[in-house]
Amino acid sequence: MATAPQPQLPLFYKDLLPLNSRDHADWKVSSFADAGFLANSHAIPLTVDEFVDAQRNYPIVFTAGDNPLPIALFGLNEGVNTFIDGDGKLQAGVYVPAYIRRYPFILAKLNKDSDDMSLCFDPQAGVVGKTEDGQALFDGDKPTEYTNGVLEFCRRFEESGQRTKSFVEELGKLDILMDGEIAITRNDMPDKPFVYRGFQMVDENKLRELDAETTERLNKNGMMMLIHAHLFSMNLMRTLFERQSAQGKVPTPDSGTPAVPNATA
Repeated sequence: MATAPQPQLPLFYKDLLPLNSRDHADWKVSSFADAGFLANSHAIPLTVDEFVDAQRNYPIVFTAGDNPLPIALFGLNEGVNTFIDGDGKLQAGVYVPAYIRRYPFILAKLNKDSDDMSLCFDPQAGVVGKTEDGQALFDGDKPTEYTNGVLEFCRRFEESGQRTKSFVEELGKLDILMDGEIAITRNDMPDKPFVYRGFQMVDENKLRELDAETTERLNKNGMMMLIHAHLFSMNLMRTLFERQSAQGKVPTPDSGTPAVPNATA
């Protein structure tokens, strides 16, 4: 079977294979028994279409560097996910980012000289293969309704990724992103604050200083609502810290929050 080009695999993905009726005619996909594949992920890529839903449960920040990416924080330290229980189950009732729901499928370019993208999957995910149970991927040489649904979901995700890219580029043009720093003090350690860095956030002072014309434009095109969703979500940083503390997962003070490696929207 041909393997899709993978110079740098996205978060979660360990391998990629293009899905096709020749090699996978009798393959099926089953549900994940648990959410173990994201148990050690403290930050998940997020699209702008999800800001309003995600800000109810997670702080939304932007990765550091020249090409920032919005992420939902599931924990404040690398490898810490406060929303996964001891059985590997994701907490019920919280918003599940589309990046998680897409896995193990993804649209990927098979030819670096072409913009065409093919539906691929991670064979190491353990849920796609020749099994008795599960959703059939093909009916003869035709994709099933399930597979067409997966393809459409991945297409919409890519489109949302483009909107996210445009949103972040506009933030850059407005020059309203700044390096973030959050200091949280525990009652039992008042003189040793826990300081989290390594992310970006919208500078509220610069946001307030935007001229009336720019502010009106941001209101009309919906960007201001997204910016406010991000800013409102920052109030959950302390809540997330308290979740981590209650789970015994808070390290020593002055621990930075690193950006997400190899994550793509």
